[in-house]
Amino acid sequence: MPYIETIAYEKATGELKEIYDNLNKSRGKLADVHTIQSLHPRTIMAHMELYMSIMFSKSPLSRPQREMLAVVVSKTNHCEYCIEHHATALNHFWKSKERIAMFLEDFNKASLAETDCALCRFAESLTTNQTQHYEEQVNELKNIGFTDRAIL
Repeated sequence: MPYIETIAYEKATGELKEIYDNLNKSRGKLADVHTIQSLHPRTIMAHMELYMSIMFSKSPLSRPQREMLAVVVSKTNHCEYCIEHHATALNHFWKSKERIAMFLEDFNKASLAETDCALCRFAESLTTNQTQHYEEQVNELKNIGFTDRAIL
């Protein structure tokens, strides 16, 4: 995956080994997204803290909405690891591999509520940076009931 040096679990020592051990214990495995940061171990923990806050802390967006948006961003970025990770998590809520497959093909075909489609369009637009002017999309989200906190 990476084109830079990484430190494998077997060669990790000190702080990195401790972080790897904690991740293995808490998450059940060590993912590429962790090892890619192995040359600067503290970023692994900062990454995990941000991830946990975004995906699991109290939010106006539901957990399925957050996983849905993560799938859209991952698909837009062509990150196969993240697509698989977040699609699997989303399926815990949807419990329909067929719906997940439709969503991966085109979120507009996945029988989403219009509010969720609007969120997906916004996430895709932000990810591709189609425009620097998102005022129209932000206003659309506000008009259908999303708060500034939810949009953030």
